[in-house]
Amino acid sequence: MGASLLPSSLAILCVWFLFPAGLAVASITRHYKFDIKMQNVTRLCHTKSIITVNGQFPGPRIVAREGDRLIIKVVNHVPNNISIHWHGIRQLQSGWADGPAYITQCPIQTGQSYVYNFTITGQRGTLFWHAHISWIRATVYGPLVIFPKRGVPYPFPKPHKEVPIIFGEWFNADTEAIINQSLQTGAGPNVSDAYTINGLPGPLYNCSAKDTFKLKVKPGKTYLLRLINAALNDELFFSIANHSVTVVDVDAIYIKPFQTDILLITPGQTTNILLKAKPSYPNATFLMSARPYATGQGTFDNSTVAGILEYEAPAKFPRSSTVSIKKLPLMKPTLPALNDTAFAFNYTTRLRSLANAQFPANVPQTVDKRFFFTVGLGTNPCPKNQTCQGPNNSTKFAASVNNFSFILPSTALLQAHFFRQNGVYTTDFPSTPLIKFNYTGTPPNNTSVMNGTKVVVLPFNTTVELVMQDTSILGAESHPLHLHGFNFFVVGQGFGNYDPSKDRKNFNLIDPVERNTVGVPSGGWVAIRFRADNPGVWFMHCHFEVHISWGLKMAWIVLDGNLPNQKLPPPPADLPKC
Repeated sequence: MGASLLPSSLAILCVWFLFPAGLAVASITRHYKFDIKMQNVTRLCHTKSIITVNGQFPGPRIVAREGDRLIIKVVNHVPNNISIHWHGIRQLQSGWADGPAYITQCPIQTGQSYVYNFTITGQRGTLFWHAHISWIRATVYGPLVIFPKRGVPYPFPKPHKEVPIIFGEWFNADTEAIINQSLQTGAGPNVSDAYTINGLPGPLYNCSAKDTFKLKVKPGKTYLLRLINAALNDELFFSIANHSVTVVDVDAIYIKPFQTDILLITPGQTTNILLKAKPSYPNATFLMSARPYATGQGTFDNSTVAGILEYEAPAKFPRSSTVSIKKLPLMKPTLPALNDTAFAFNYTTRLRSLANAQFPANVPQTVDKRFFFTVGLGTNPCPKNQTCQGPNNSTKFAASVNNFSFILPSTALLQAHFFRQNGVYTTDFPSTPLIKFNYTGTPPNNTSVMNGTKVVVLPFNTTVELVMQDTSILGAESHPLHLHGFNFFVVGQGFGNYDPSKDRKNFNLIDPVERNTVGVPSGGWVAIRFRADNPGVWFMHCHFEVHISWGLKMAWIVLDGNLPNQKLPPPPADLPKC
């Protein structure tokens, strides 16, 4: 796929030619159109009408180079409200294009459209886009591939071919009905029926042998696999039988390459890996498998998705003597135990930034503001005259940050902030938990959460250190936390309760991994640092859709700076109305 990933049919509006040191570098404007429409799709012998982009499942690939501008017109032809998030894009001075419904925009209503207009600044690698309202991202998602500027090489050997591999979850039932019923009864939602690779469940599920992703490789060649976890509620282990891979990039940031047989990837994360095919034809085929890393007490989809790695037979084999692919032995990988937190922790500690002259790790060395957030589950009381199905029949499941369960407003926060509308949100989100307790020890008897639309306000260019602490309330669990509008540096992590006097001195401020989504360890904590250099309103939430629905989310408001390029411009004329 390499450069052939770049669609030739794009309408290119403008080209700027710059000539640094005689090198022609072109930044261009690329136009895409997303028609949101219903489409009948069959998986697991079950046909249902799903929401798609352009009738495709998964959705179309967006391709650009670093420095390009993207103009994507989204037209809503379905009964549901829609919004699209460009996951991991910094959105510098383009916060109106970030996409989370009721945070940076009102959703696009039926029959309406909105143009997302943003420039890719200082980013290259693999990201993805997905719907950002309710559970619609179950079927509305696709890859976002960003190549380096023309003439700029990868910091690793050029691959023979590049292949996006996007993990998803398939539900036979309607996902909107699933979450609506869960929120009404207070119970945990029904789990998915299958995991998918590029929309296909693969041979380990009933009725799915024909719906199997196949990767065909040539002996001795190197392939860049762009892995994306777009599953709704599950972290995934991934492995290719009898093959090691080299991890070179996470969340569109180059890292120090390392070899592994098994990867861990949470919802919202991406990982680029180099797969070097065996030097000669191996007379076997190989499963590429993914299954969940599950730490919570709730039910989950305990199944395995697989694709097949096939080697191209050498030309010297006459066709008549070529062994039928179906008769070749099929090798299967060994994946960690479902709750192998030790593997998860050790894997994530291997991730380090390149931190060299070309790709520096600009870790904030000093901190202006420190925050300590608990993340975890809790309960809300059952409404009067109703029996609920939460942890007991008088409560509903909830989730919170610092024990505040976030209520989405009915007006977008960014509009309320920009136009100084009162009554939409309050600015008193606590910087530490209001009630201290032994966060990972015996949980308190009172599991109730508070509810509200609260934000943290940061002056422009504030350096932030945030420690996110898992709690044992209703069970310790790993939570993949995603921050919109920024990358952050993962400077430390550990198990048990965070102890600033002991743990801070072990922070890595030299080459910590930089990313946009990080797993808070089950029964532990993670520390991140970032610079608030992007004015706007930025959502932060667990990337398990069930936990977002239960309220494990909050928002940061970053104020304008003094210079023109440090201010959020006014909204576009076609910004959707609530």
